[in-house]
Amino acid sequence: MSLKDERFPSSAAFDEINKSLNASEADRKDAMKQGNAVFAFTLKNGAGETESWNIDLKNKGAVSKGVGEKPTVTLSLSESDFGALVAGKANAQRLFMSGKLKIKGDVMKATKLDPILKKAQTKAKL
Repeated sequence: MSLKDERFPSSAAFDEINKSLNASEADRKDAMKQGNAVFAFTLKNGAGETESWNIDLKNKGAVSKGVGEKPTVTLSLSESDFGALVAGKANAQRLFMSGKLKIKGDVMKATKLDPILKKAQTKAKL
């Protein structure tokens, strides 16, 4: 089942993140050890619609739609900024400092996302 939503083109990255987590048991366990949290993403597209996905690196080691169960940290940003972030064209810290990325919950856990996003970065064609 694809996690991509046509209204949010960059959401294809969630499929790539899920693939990289499921590439091998060792990869998944390593990502869970590094992240050890539930990361929720709420994206807003140009039409003003919002949709959420989550990367569960606490219990399942998988990606799914929705905010997930008790997210440790929630990241809210525009669909285009998310696309730039996973493509390596944007810096999360700069997006946060400029107010384009809003973080609720454990801000320090958000820093643990970088290696997970980098794995998808090489595979996602956005």
